[in-house]
Amino acid sequence: MKQKKLIISAFAAGAVFLSMGYPFFKLLIDGKKGKKSGGSKWKHLKHAKLNHPRNGFEDKYEAGKAWCMEQPMEDLFLTSRDGLRLHASYLRAKEPKRIVLLSHGYRGSGFGDFANTARFLHENGCDLLFLDQRCCGKSEGRYITFGAKEQWDILDWTYRLEEKNSSALPIFLFGESMGASAVLMASGHGLPGSVKGLICDCGFSSMKRALRYVAGEWLHLDFIELLLLRVDLFCRILADFKMADADTKKALAVNKIPVLFFHGSRDTFVNPKNANRNYELCRAKKELVIIDGARHLCSAYVGEERYRKKLLEFFSSEESV
Repeated sequence: MKQKKLIISAFAAGAVFLSMGYPFFKLLIDGKKGKKSGGSKWKHLKHAKLNHPRNGFEDKYEAGKAWCMEQPMEDLFLTSRDGLRLHASYLRAKEPKRIVLLSHGYRGSGFGDFANTARFLHENGCDLLFLDQRCCGKSEGRYITFGAKEQWDILDWTYRLEEKNSSALPIFLFGESMGASAVLMASGHGLPGSVKGLICDCGFSSMKRALRYVAGEWLHLDFIELLLLRVDLFCRILADFKMADADTKKALAVNKIPVLFFHGSRDTFVNPKNANRNYELCRAKKELVIIDGARHLCSAYVGEERYRKKLLEFFSSEESV
């Protein structure tokens, strides 16, 4: 009888231990759509609002997004390695020089995250593939995995582009925020030879670093490492991935594709130190561009001329190799 009580007490203690991490898991990992989703709560957080391009650049943001929505897109679909139906929109240029895969950020969209860049790219000879990351847009999914599974989705989309690339155009992978981190992670898995460069704007170096920053700097929580341990357990039990799977370190150690990094100096969503870490880890040809005064996802607005010039220079230099 005493042993039975001990077992029950142990299970109860374990349940309490786990339950204390579930609200944080639901807020950050649960991508379920609707009023009671983690996403609806996320949008009301102060830092989420401050770091959105609508804060200060609403007119340009909405105009760019509207332009994307007006274009004649081809719907593409593929099945992820874990059985999800994923969607992307393909926009052809009149005289294409290259194909650019656009990998949007956390709880974002291709039309939104690339609102101030997509038209510029298209008018400069880029076919564009706007991904809907899992849980977003028309793509299926319940959990956001911070690149752990998105990296494999990007790899599969890249090979899908390779199948469509009858003109043998150079391919570039362009990611923002979580989408940038996923692109870097994908680079460690053998991308096609037609991929000539990676463009990574305000990406984090690991899920653990990103969540630690949000827990400490945004939410001012205590016992953060213990909290992250609980979140990792929920990731394993409910979402079938480990936080350690969402890390750029291993990929950057083997990647040989040139990388152009961007980051805003005033980013309080993904600390600029992440860009420095990714840059240091990268063993391929690389360049880091810090846009002074830019918040998260805002470098293309604050330093528009420099940002666009760097993109064209990167295309030109890598296509000529």
